[in-house]
Amino acid sequence: MPTNTPVNSSANANSLMQQAAQSIISGSTGNPSMDIGALVKSLVNAKTAGHAASLTASQTSSSTRISAFGALSSALGALQAGLTSLTNGGLQSTFTAVASGKGLTATSGAGAVAGTYTVGVTQIATAQALSSAGFTGNKALGTGTLTLSLGSQSFKVEVGGTNNTLSGIAAAINSASNNPGISATVINGTDGAHLVLGSSKTGSANAISVAVGNVANDNGLSSLGVTSTADTTGGASKIDSANSAAAWRQSAAAQDAKFTINGIASTSANNAVSGVLTGITLNLSAAAVSATDTQTLTVSTDTKSQAATITNFVNLYNTAVKTMGALTSYTEGANTQGALIGDSTLNTIRNSLASIVARGVDGAATENGHGRMNLMAIGIKLEKDGTLNVDSAKLGDALSANPTAAARLFDPTNGIGTRLNDQITHFTKKDGMIDVRTNALNADLKRVTQQQSDLSNYAAQLTKQYQAQFTALNTLMARMNSNTQYLTRLFGGANSSGTLANK
Repeated sequence: MPTNTPVNSSANANSLMQQAAQSIISGSTGNPSMDIGALVKSLVNAKTAGHAASLTASQTSSSTRISAFGALSSALGALQAGLTSLTNGGLQSTFTAVASGKGLTATSGAGAVAGTYTVGVTQIATAQALSSAGFTGNKALGTGTLTLSLGSQSFKVEVGGTNNTLSGIAAAINSASNNPGISATVINGTDGAHLVLGSSKTGSANAISVAVGNVANDNGLSSLGVTSTADTTGGASKIDSANSAAAWRQSAAAQDAKFTINGIASTSANNAVSGVLTGITLNLSAAAVSATDTQTLTVSTDTKSQAATITNFVNLYNTAVKTMGALTSYTEGANTQGALIGDSTLNTIRNSLASIVARGVDGAATENGHGRMNLMAIGIKLEKDGTLNVDSAKLGDALSANPTAAARLFDPTNGIGTRLNDQITHFTKKDGMIDVRTNALNADLKRVTQQQSDLSNYAAQLTKQYQAQFTALNTLMARMNSNTQYLTRLFGGANSSGTLANK
């Protein structure tokens, strides 16, 4: 990295020496006052300026290189983050799932397989809701204990003198810390106030029951007991008419979703159905329900998402390549150049990544041996400057017509993404190549800082030494000057006959 600092420092040092010499000459030829401070500063600077400039240049160079390796590490880290779906099989598991009718949507995930399926929905999963009989006025209902159950989970609510109204009981239910998912509210109708209980969980197993115990001063509290019976076949829940029908009404039943896939019947406690069709989550709604009609679910490769993932990888790879190019750039005549020109670490990293991208992956066996496939197979060209160029049309066509090409190029075991990821980890990990170089540069900075401190101490000692020497010299010169003036007056000078001459 060219710099004019040493030349300028040498010129400054020579100038300072000339100033010091002139100061001495002036003082010895009759100048009554020598500027000792300026003289000492000039001499000390002349002694230390060159070394100080050299240390500053070294410090600047090391700091610049550390920053350069930081920029390189950041670019490689961004590239590595973009490789995730190219190393974990995610690219090969990118599918779309589209239904032909209403009320049915689907999302795909790992394990999905392209195919066409017939789906029929006869019932969706719902959550139970119960309404109590009406109570006139906001009266006290008595005290006791309510044990509420949601499926197999239960909790207790103590009803005392401060919360024994419908609104107080609803608030106590909602605030119970171990409530598994029962909400309570009060609805005021023409026949009075009703306590309404609802479940946050769908499915026939999540039916609500209320047991009332330890009742005292009963004024309607005992009528809040209700027993719900779940349908073990996934059908609608019911309330026990023997002790509940008179006081409670089921406004919505707890039931499972019921559906068929390719004629195979299945149920689900909720409407986000997973685990029935591998890699696919079905989302059911009431619009899909039909006693006779079915609709078609088509699972196919999502080539648009795949193309976006691959294009993102190319952009991040190009950013890393351009970063390395900027760090090693050279412009003739420029004051500053790339911070890592000729750096062996950067060259090793650049060549390693370029080799992986250019080499591609081994393909299927051929008559001539083992075949090979590179990125050109999916419309990605390696340019002379090391960057990659995506032909979007060719990429889309390749993903549609030859999905195995992308699968082989980005195979999780030994594909391009996996090998790039492993190589970047080798470069950026602790004690990796970049870390070793950065640590060495930091050690250089530490040494330079110590040398600067030592030079500063030396300059202080030299200043003290010169200060004492030139103070003594100035005193001597002043005495000599005084003697000269005396002798001139005594013996006469150029314009005087002198004191002795008149005697």
